Amino acid sequence: MMKKRQIAIAMGIAALGLLSKGQALAQADYPNKPIKLIVAFPPGGTSDVMGRLMAEELSKVLKQQVVVENIGGAGGVVGTDRAVKLPADGYTIIQTGVGQNAVAHGLDPNLKYNSLTDFIHLTQVHSGPNVLLVHPAQPFKTVKELVDYAKKNPGKLDYGFTHAASGHMAMELFKQTAGVFMTGIPYKGGGPMLNDLLAGTIPMVFLNQDVALPHIRAGKLRALAVSSKERNPLYPDVPTIAESGYKGFEALSWSGLSVAKGTPQPIVDKLEAAMAQAMQSANFRQRLTSTGFVIPATGSKPYTAFVKAELDQWTRVIKAAGIKPE
Repeated sequence: MMKKRQIAIAMGIAALGLLSKGQALAQADYPNKPIKLIVAFPPGGTSDVMGRLMAEELSKVLKQQVVVENIGGAGGVVGTDRAVKLPADGYTIIQTGVGQNAVAHGLDPNLKYNSLTDFIHLTQVHSGPNVLLVHPAQPFKTVKELVDYAKKNPGKLDYGFTHAASGHMAMELFKQTAGVFMTGIPYKGGGPMLNDLLAGTIPMVFLNQDVALPHIRAGKLRALAVSSKERNPLYPDVPTIAESGYKGFEALSWSGLSVAKGTPQPIVDKLEAAMAQAMQSANFRQRLTSTGFVIPATGSKPYTAFVKAELDQWTRVIKAAGIKPE
């Protein structure tokens, strides 16, 4: 009986050894099949464009196809929740971002995933400011003029927003920082909101810099300030909100790439290095800088710290504003 038990134990140890060797070989051979990159938004928007650009560049670096899968819903929450529950084997990359990995936690403290503990954040991919825009018929030429008017006429100045988007968060932070009360008009999508701004139906919004730029150049909208800490290269004459009297103000649109916690470290290391290399390509850099996006520092350490800082900031802003999920 004892001998049979010893044999069984020996066989178990041998099997574990074979499994361990098999896992090591699989990691060394990674990737040996296509990789899925899940974008938690519908096709066509900024998140989708960034995801597809990184998939294109990563495919070249890894010499294996990286395929984008769009899973939209609930501001990025549906796709993110589904992605982080897939096997942590390196064959699912998750696009993370301000909505689903920072703002969502402030809106729903019982979110099914935790952006600080359920992910390994590999690198930030892009960031871009929101632009404070007014219709040219409005008299405001500076942030100071707008704030002075809002303080003298509380509640009489309207703005448009789409729920929990980066522009919405920028406006809430601006109102809290400047100490003004303005009336928000909700929109189901950025397209209808932009159309109303262009028509003068609403006087102002915060909008992503890439969407705003052609309308500013055409003279259809006026830019008062950008929400990044430093001026944007495509908006050299537009001051930051920090320059306009609100030191430290920052409200960015951003995305990055992550994998589920539990992904083997050799695969994590390979992906992190591949992403850094992909972001150095001339194609990647030209595509981002030509539309006013900023290429951030690459790597897991800065991105992990950045996600935490953003989650903390927007949770505070949402709590102070009393914003609830739709």
